[in-house]
Amino acid sequence: MNTGKSGYEFAVPVLRTSRPPTPNAAVAHWVLDSFTELRSLRSSLHKALTGEPLPEGNFLDEVPEKVAIVATELATNALAHARPPTVVELRRTDDEFILDVADEEPGASPEFAVDRPGGAGGLGLQLARDLALDIGWYVDGDAKHVWARFPVPEV
Repeated sequence: MNTGKSGYEFAVPVLRTSRPPTPNAAVAHWVLDSFTELRSLRSSLHKALTGEPLPEGNFLDEVPEKVAIVATELATNALAHARPPTVVELRRTDDEFILDVADEEPGASPEFAVDRPGGAGGLGLQLARDLALDIGWYVDGDAKHVWARFPVPEV
């Protein structure tokens, strides 16, 4: 339990530990060493999903845009809280895309930001939870993985 500014105790939301659905097949893979690579990640991820460049504007009702935004948020967290490289993988099952973001800080569990003023940052996991079907995390060897599931759009 945490005590917020109001003085009341509240439960800190916890990201559950679990592996993503399997079997899944690799679609694309990126290795990031700096924040400057995030824009390229978002654009190339969108292209991997649709075959098209990321459009201008904001299209949050579309799966490719949701995946691109969540990838950027999770990769930003990894770059901010772990040492490079950050590895981003896009995988898929028959009916879902799986986004997996790995960093080399397996001892640091991902945490939701709570009781933070607007504009202070730290809301990437909450955004991922809101945009994805499901999110989770696990440790594999020397890497921590945070993943998110999205539906494959119907054609």
